[in-house]
Amino acid sequence: MSVNDERIALERVNTPPAQTWNYLRTNDITLTVPAHSRKGDVFFALPRLFEQVECGMGPKVTEWVESQAADAHYVEVRAGVQRAEPIIAEDDTGVMVRAGAEATIVIGASPTEEALDTSASLVRIIAERDTTVHVLEFVAENADQHVHSVGITAGANARIDVRQFFLAAGTTAAGLTVALDGDHARLDLSCRYLGREHDVLDINHVVRQRGRQTRANVRESGVLDGHARKALRATIDLIHGSSGSEGAELESVLVLSDDVTNKTMPVILCDEDDVAGNHGASIGSIAPEQIQYLRDRGLSLEEAEALYQRALFDEALIAAPTAGIRHTVLARATAVLGADVANDLVAGLGLDEAKEV
Repeated sequence: MSVNDERIALERVNTPPAQTWNYLRTNDITLTVPAHSRKGDVFFALPRLFEQVECGMGPKVTEWVESQAADAHYVEVRAGVQRAEPIIAEDDTGVMVRAGAEATIVIGASPTEEALDTSASLVRIIAERDTTVHVLEFVAENADQHVHSVGITAGANARIDVRQFFLAAGTTAAGLTVALDGDHARLDLSCRYLGREHDVLDINHVVRQRGRQTRANVRESGVLDGHARKALRATIDLIHGSSGSEGAELESVLVLSDDVTNKTMPVILCDEDDVAGNHGASIGSIAPEQIQYLRDRGLSLEEAEALYQRALFDEALIAAPTAGIRHTVLARATAVLGADVANDLVAGLGLDEAKEV
């Protein structure tokens, strides 16, 4: 979505299921986004079944993206098929993974040299029984504002693996809701993020555990520097009927500046007796003994701190399934860490520098 003079406000989006700590202003974010008039346009809409998929940023963002996208994109993976080629999801995309199938879904904009006003993705996924779904989400593109809303429903014995990398400058607002509706469904979520200078990160994770003996493992970790501001809401909802289910959430935050604003809001909701829910957060700076260890080996404090940021890009590059995503991540790594470090990342992964940077 390119620059547009017309703007509208999306008020109080990315809200968690249970709001609390109002005085800390942790419950939502208000975004000002471009508004293209598409009156009279005829475009493809997703099947009505996708309207039932709850998305992480809420219905206001869903309606806005649907009104702005030129077309919706529908992809179906047939029953029992192990699809090798990743599905690239941008703008408004719905993916149906039929029973027993396996697929990889990549969420991330194509590389562009143009500075965009707002990048946006709305992705809804229906994973039927006995499916395996890998979701890779990358936010590192060149835009002032990033809006990403994802919703997944999982049937019986479905396995959902989500890896998120939020590395972009500016404002990143991202929400994910995963509904483990079927018995024995499982979610493994890993979120890595970087905030620096005056970046704003607003992340909302919601797991609805409805099926019996479901499992949810949610892990978030990131690095904050400069005047970055970050709010993360993580909710595990153990709904009545989800007997034997277990949910766990843990966030680890590395703070490199006294001017950082960090807000962490973990919540466990429970309406069932025979369940287990755990959550926690670890927030701090590099330990003095770790700094001394690195200094003894010739690294300055700034170089030691850069190692932690470099690790985020290293992991993102390893996970990136396409050359386009790698190009976007490397461009951001160059802006953050410098060209020399970016070239080291390329060499370490055995990539073709001429093509990848």
